[in-house]
Amino acid sequence: AIFCAAIMGAGLAFLWFNAPPAAVFMGDTGSLALGGALGAIAVASHHEVVLAIVGGLFVLEAVSVIVQVFWFKRTGKRVFRMAPIHHHFEQLGWSESKVVIRFWIIAIVLAMIGLSTLKLR
Repeated sequence: AIFCAAIMGAGLAFLWFNAPPAAVFMGDTGSLALGGALGAIAVASHHEVVLAIVGGLFVLEAVSVIVQVFWFKRTGKRVFRMAPIHHHFEQLGWSESKVVIRFWIIAIVLAMIGLSTLKLR
């Protein structure tokens, strides 16, 4: 529980200082460490499915790249204008803030769904 609280506190501090204009940047090292820690917590607490639901947006981003590469190699045509899918929406003319806000809404909905499934077994 202490480890989870430390990760939550670090994440909230990161979000606070990452508000525009951003003062910090997580980068690959930080995001991989955070993802590994969340994965380890999910496995240790036997909630792997909940992690997949809560991280559904990240799964969608990864699947969009896999689909784009597979389909392009197979047919020579692209499914999306650009992959990962958030770049596709930017290419469609959505502003960056619009993409971020909509992805935040999706992430919050997925988090609520994941939390509601915790007691189901």
